Formats: sequence, structure tokens, C-alpha cells
Amino acid sequence: MKTFLALALLAASLSAQDLAVKGRVVFTSDGAAIQDGVVIVRAGKIAAVGPAATTAIPAGFRTISAAFVTPGLIDAHSVIGLAGYLNQPTDQDQHDTSAPIQPELRAIDAYNARERLVEWVRGFGVTTIHTGHGPSALISGQTLVAKTRGDTIDEAVIVPRAMIAATLGDGAKEQGKGKSPGTAAKEVAMLREAFLGAADYKKKLGAAGTDAGKKPDRDLRKEALVDVLDGKVPLLVTAQRHQDIESALRLQKEFGFKLVLDGAAEAYVVLDAIRAAKVPIIAHAPMARFSGDLENASRETPLKLRDAGIPFTFQSGFESYVPKTRVVLYEAAIAAAHGLGQDGALRAITIDAARILGLDGRIGSIATGKDGDLALYDGDPFEYTTHCTATVIEGVVVFEGKR
Repeated sequence: MKTFLALALLAASLSAQDLAVKGRVVFTSDGAAIQDGVVIVRAGKIAAVGPAATTAIPAGFRTISAAFVTPGLIDAHSVIGLAGYLNQPTDQDQHDTSAPIQPELRAIDAYNARERLVEWVRGFGVTTIHTGHGPSALISGQTLVAKTRGDTIDEAVIVPRAMIAATLGDGAKEQGKGKSPGTAAKEVAMLREAFLGAADYKKKLGAAGTDAGKKPDRDLRKEALVDVLDGKVPLLVTAQRHQDIESALRLQKEFGFKLVLDGAAEAYVVLDAIRAAKVPIIAHAPMARFSGDLENASRETPLKLRDAGIPFTFQSGFESYVPKTRVVLYEAAIAAAHGLGQDGALRAITIDAARILGLDGRIGSIATGKDGDLALYDGDPFEYTTHCTATVIEGVVVFEGKR
């Protein structure tokens, strides 16, 4: 009965495309916060935002209110939708162990829009996730960007192929005698060999022109890496230790691809090199265990990144235990408490995340013309006792009520 009622309420909300959201504080990520503000969403897009005194609510619009309103939160790197909450082999598709390099694996072929973890993070105000194959292999596969809504891939996914995920460090090393890669040098050598092979494949395709008989046999793995070399898709490299970060930067300089650093626990050691390379960072979850590759991590690294002028955002990352995901809202709160402050932390999981994902023209701030993605709270979002009271995606109330 409860399930039927929930489905009925959701079905009723799907037509609620014209919406007015009132907030005692409206944090837009696009200028100063608005005290006693109103956001008007029409047909899924933000039509107006401003003080309640000067922003009229059209007749017939549904109105909901909250103490604090923000843009919908963005989890800039996750594996949910491929990794499921049951923690059983049947719902763990984030890593295929058959080979160390598999850039051809498409996240869209494994993403489960109905995964309970997607619903879970939506209840904290997360409206967009960058998710896909996890950091457990040298190249584990592709990622995608999805809204935390819908029952099908078509309803959820907005960027079918966002990045290709790679790893340098212990996470990519194979255990056991004779298995590769077994060392840091072997990791980089194998990546270099893969990119050189892709470059040669591209050269042969170009030489063949329109002559089908001269074209090499189709190679999905090399095709995916050619797109990295051509700048069509970035390489997302999980690298925690400073020497692995430097290796990623050298590869980027050698092959000229777009690089996004992931994790980057020891980024504070090589700030100048990262800034010079103009590479953004999806920082590790601040509450992650500081062990292994993260043994020298610091919760003040986001503050140092900001002060160095290096673009960054946060992630929930990958967890090997139940419930299989962190909540990016809480991770950003820890960084806020370690010097980043409320403004910096909220911007990191809204507009800054959108910029790193290349989607700031559509999401990340409350501005006219952008998607009507909003998160509503009954207090300061970073206070532990605060509840998310509603989550709105393109004008549709997809979550409502206290936890």
C-alpha cells in the first residue's frame, strides 16, 4: 500500500512543471544570496529569480517554501547506478576484472536508473550525478552524467559518455606474480603503449580515407582512446599520491588530451604543477579513510586548492561496503568546517562542479534559462540536524518530506 501511494504521489508530481519556490535564503551560486527570495520555474526551466517583494508568483503556480534554497547539488564522481545498495555480485557492475585496460566499456550499458541509491541521494538534494566505472583498474571504462530521476536511461541520462576513467596507484595494481601492472612504472608504460597504439590506429584510418578496403579492422578500445586524443572526451585519472599526480600530468603533456584529476589527496604537494597545467580536480571525499594511497590526505586541501586558483569540486566516490555511497552534501560540509566556508563549499558542489563537467550552461546555479533543479532545506544545509525538505528536477518535485 505504501509503495502504491508513493508511486501515485510521484505520478501526480510529474505534471507539476510550473512551480514557485520561496526561501528565507536563496543561494543562487550566481552572485550574492537573496534574502526572502523566490524562484519561478516554468516548463522545467528557471523563468525568474529575485526578492519576493519584486518577483511576482504567476496565478495557478504551485508554491513551496523552505528556509534555505540552493541549486540542485551535483555529485561530481560516483559509481551509483552501476554499484547497487545490495552489495551483491548482481548489482556490482562498476568494475570488470577481465583486463586492465577497457575504455570501450560504456556506463550507459550498465546504468540502473531505478537503483535505490539514486533515490537515496536524491533525498539529500542531489539532482545530478557523474557516475560510471570505478577507480579499480588502469582504465576501467566510461562515465556518464545523469539526473537523479526517472525509471529508464532515456529519462535519466543527459551526457551518455562524459569521461573515460583511469587509475594510477595501488587501485590499478594487479596482485599476484606475473600480473600487470604490478608497479607504478608499469602502469604508466601500459597507458603510454595504449595511447601510442590509438595514435597509430588513427593514422591508419586517416591514410585509408574513404577506401574501406584499406581501413584497419574496427577496434572499440582504440576508438575510445582516439576520442581522448582528439579532445572529444577527457581522461579522468584517479591519482592520490604526488608522484602519480605528476605521472598523469606528464602523460597529459605528452599526448595533449584533456585531463581531470580525481582524488588528488597529495595535490597540496604539487599545486604549482597542477595550476600550470590548468587541470581541474574532483577532490576525494573529505571523510574518506586516510590510509593506503590516502595516508597523507588533508581535509584542508580544498582550501589550498581554492587559494591556489585551481578549479575543484567534491565527490562521493566509491565505497566497498554498505550502503555503497557517501553523500556529497556531508562531504562538502567537512571541507566547509576546515576553512572553505559555507559559500565555498556550496559553490563547489553546484556551479564549480557544473563547470568541471562542462554543463554550467545548463545546471549549477539558479539563473534564468537554466534547468529548474533545486534543493530545499529547513535550515543551513551543512548543519547535521537540517533536513532536505524537497528536491526539484526541471520543475518536478521528485522528493518531498523530512527523512
